[in-house]
Amino acid sequence: MPRDSGDNSPSVSLRQRVLSPYTLLSLVVAVAFLYFLAVRFDLDWEQTWSNIKGLDPVLYALGLLLYYLSFVFRGVRWRILSRSAGIEEIADARTPSVWRYSQLIVVGWFVNSVAWLRLGDAYRAYALSDEARTGFSWSLGTIFGERVMDMITVFVLIVVGALAFSVTADVSGTVYVVGAAFVMALALIGVLVVMRGYGQRWARFLPDRLESAYRRFHDGALGSFGQLRVPFLLSFVGWILEVGRLYFVVQALDFDVSLSLILIAALGHALLSTVPTPGGVGAVEPGVTGLLVLGMARHDAASVALVDRSITYLSIIVIGGLVFLAWNLTRSRRKSERVRAAEE
Repeated sequence: MPRDSGDNSPSVSLRQRVLSPYTLLSLVVAVAFLYFLAVRFDLDWEQTWSNIKGLDPVLYALGLLLYYLSFVFRGVRWRILSRSAGIEEIADARTPSVWRYSQLIVVGWFVNSVAWLRLGDAYRAYALSDEARTGFSWSLGTIFGERVMDMITVFVLIVVGALAFSVTADVSGTVYVVGAAFVMALALIGVLVVMRGYGQRWARFLPDRLESAYRRFHDGALGSFGQLRVPFLLSFVGWILEVGRLYFVVQALDFDVSLSLILIAALGHALLSTVPTPGGVGAVEPGVTGLLVLGMARHDAASVALVDRSITYLSIIVIGGLVFLAWNLTRSRRKSERVRAAEE
C-alpha cells in the first residue's frame, strides 16, 4: 500500500475549519443553547450550586486523573490497531509512540469539543496521516475500527449495568439508553459486515480517486481487527476508567449513588456525546441528569452532571487546546526543518 500524498488533501480544509471564526461562533451558540436548557429546567439552582461549592478537591482530582489516564489506554489500543492494519507495510510510513497516539486522541477530543459534526475524528485521522505518513483514508479506517470496538464495549457494559440496576430499582428509565447502544453497535457492525462482504466489489464502480480512497479506508478499518483480545481488553479498561471518573465525581460531592447507576450514566454520557454539537453540549447535560435522577434528587443529579462536564468538556478545551497548539507548533517546526534541509 504505497502512500499517496494526495490522500492528505483534506488536511488544509480541516485545519481551516477547526481554527475558523465559525468554530468560535459555534461554541458560543452551543453555550447559549445550554443556558436556555438550564433556565427551562425546573431545578433548585441554589441547592445545586451549594452542592458544587462543597466539592472535595482531592476526589475530584482523582476523577480528572482517571479520565486522562484513559487516553493512554486508548493510545495503546490505537497503536495496536494501526499495526494490525499494516502500518509497518506502508511505504515511507512510521509508527508513532504510544505517547504520540494518546496526544492525537486528546487533540481529536479537543476538536470535537469546539467544532460541530464531530470533526475531531476526521482531524485526528489527518493528524495521524501527517505524523505517520500513512494517508488520510487509511488513518480514518483505523478510527472507524476503533469506534466499532467502542460501541460493542459500551453496549456490553450498559447491559451489565442495567441488569445490576434492575435488582434494586425500576429499569424502565434505562430502556432507551440500552436501546440506543444496541442500535448504534448493530449499525456499526452491519457496516463492517457489508464492507467485508461487498466493499471491494462495489468500490470498482466508484470514480478512480474515490475507489483508491475507499480501498485505503477498507484496509485500515478491516485490518484493525487482526487482533481482538488485547484491543477489546483495552477498550474495557478505557471505559471502566470513564466510569471511575464519574464515580469519584459523585464521591467528591458526597452523594450515595449505586455503582450500577453510575455505570449507566457514564456510558450514557458517551452515547449522548455523539450528538453533533460541540462536545455534545445541550444533549449530554440534561441526558446525564435525567439518568441520575433515577437514583437521586434532580438538583443533586444536576450538580453531578455539571461537575462531571467540567472534566469531560471544560478541561478538554483547556488541556486539549494546549496539546492541540503544541502539536501544531511541533509540526510547523518539523516542516520548517525539512524545508531548510532541502534547501541546503
